Amino acid sequence: METSNQKALSTIKDTRRRDSLKDTALGMVSTLSFPAIVGTADMMLKSAGVHLVGYEKIGGGHCTAIVRGGIADVRLAVEAGVQTAEQFGQLVSSLVIPRPYPNLDIVLPITSKLSKIMEDGNYSRLSNQAVGLVETRGFPAMVGACDAMLKSADVHLAAYEKIGAGLCTAIIRGSVANVAVAVEAGMYEAERIGELNAVMVIPRPLDELEQTLPLASCWIEERQPINLPINIKEQVAEIERLQLPDLAQLPVKVLEELEE
Repeated sequence: METSNQKALSTIKDTRRRDSLKDTALGMVSTLSFPAIVGTADMMLKSAGVHLVGYEKIGGGHCTAIVRGGIADVRLAVEAGVQTAEQFGQLVSSLVIPRPYPNLDIVLPITSKLSKIMEDGNYSRLSNQAVGLVETRGFPAMVGACDAMLKSADVHLAAYEKIGAGLCTAIIRGSVANVAVAVEAGMYEAERIGELNAVMVIPRPLDELEQTLPLASCWIEERQPINLPINIKEQVAEIERLQLPDLAQLPVKVLEELEE
């Protein structure tokens, strides 16, 4: 009985999600760098009322930011994303699909990701801090850049991302000034060791952008339940107070015995 009820509830939720996405559009912008796609996604979110579904990384450095929202908003967001990617010199392609068919949503990782992002409201200890990204070609160059960034400013290494073609991106968090200083130090060290591919600093990331960025497990806060006693079976015994007799009223013989 419970299984059938759970299936019914799941069906109702899926139907409501499809109805809410029925008159929306799907927008995509693709780049050849992870820092570039994060910066592009940041501009898309800030330019229109869209939701960032996430990123698709298909190898060879190709990354695609996927957004969802009203048709006009998605068109505006994709246009802003294309301009941003072109400024970085990393634009590959873009696409806007008004009212995509339900089968497209079901097969591609679009609706499920959006639903998860909208339901989850988890924050880490690094939330609401600036984001810095340094991408290198080769793992040693990225590790060296991480070391230089951590030693040059008060920043934290949040995670790293691999997108193929030997491209690795270190992601740091901290105040805007510290992140800027650290990224500059990481650039020089990456160029000294190997090849620097791209960098990015995002001063004020939105919540949706933060939720799509990779994060090491050490920064995720787990809420611990507070165990409070419900019933106290044993009562604390009351201390009985004893009143000492007045020495002046004791017999003389007793006082003499006490003095001895």
